Amino acid sequence: MKLKDKISLVVPCFNEEAALPLFYAETIRVADEMKEQEFEFLFIDDGSTDHTLDILKRLAEEDSRIRYFSFSRNFGKESAMYAGFRHASGDYVAVMDADMQDPPSLLPEMYRIVTEEGFDSVATRRVNRKGEPPIRSLFAKLFYRIINRISDADIVDGARDFWLMSRKMADAIIQMGEYNRFTKGIYGWIGFHTKWLPYHNVERVAGETKWSFWKLFWYSVSGIVNFSDAPLLISSVIGMVCCLIALAAVIVIIVRRLVFGDPVAGWASLACLITFFGGIQLLCIGIIGQYLAKTYTETKKRPIYILKESNWKEKMDDYAQETDI
Repeated sequence: MKLKDKISLVVPCFNEEAALPLFYAETIRVADEMKEQEFEFLFIDDGSTDHTLDILKRLAEEDSRIRYFSFSRNFGKESAMYAGFRHASGDYVAVMDADMQDPPSLLPEMYRIVTEEGFDSVATRRVNRKGEPPIRSLFAKLFYRIINRISDADIVDGARDFWLMSRKMADAIIQMGEYNRFTKGIYGWIGFHTKWLPYHNVERVAGETKWSFWKLFWYSVSGIVNFSDAPLLISSVIGMVCCLIALAAVIVIIVRRLVFGDPVAGWASLACLITFFGGIQLLCIGIIGQYLAKTYTETKKRPIYILKESNWKEKMDDYAQETDI
């Protein structure tokens, strides 16, 4: 007799006390509809400062399928997702946010596609950005266009972190044990056969977003640095072009002096040029610095996250052995 397929649902949480009860109620409703499948719920508390952990403890007492893992501090969503992948034991692994912007109602269709259509994973993408600030939407589209042109990571515009994947794909993600993580890029880099499921944008059910414009900006910079060396090439090209321009300017000045005997004038323009080329040099140094900083953090070999507590003692023991805590 064939056993039920087990689906591990990984949910990163950071200060989601307002959204968690609503998310849990909707997710349980969907899980009850999928009676042919077994579920486990892995909630990753990413160092929340509100009552998120208290709510997870209460839910775990009421539902034996719930496992919570609480970090010692906020390590970021990327670390929370990685922790979920490591501790998931299902035949299929799903990742979704607790704010209901990833509709749990899509899970049955995602599971059907993976099991019946031969895909390794199903990923969701928003077909619109209704309710999102226009400036954020503009920069998001620009980011997807840039990173797809300069890197090997295949990232679809509007891609969410809401995925359902096979155990094989989840294990491949775990093997990508880098400290500086950009999961959207990892999904695309490892390959696997993925089907994209479009849906209309859904706004937060409760609480406030943790992603400001500048956090998203630096997150996108991190993604580009993690999956492309094109910025280094661009800085090299800029340096070469500037050298050629400077050489041409020197020749023009010498010829002008020898032929026309004119004194070299234009101190204001000279100051502007010095400032301009100095700015380019600092920009290129900054680009190189980003790669050096990433290399520096990788060589430290620090853990991607540190667990403080969990209701899954077996996994805590395994984690303590692996990290020598």
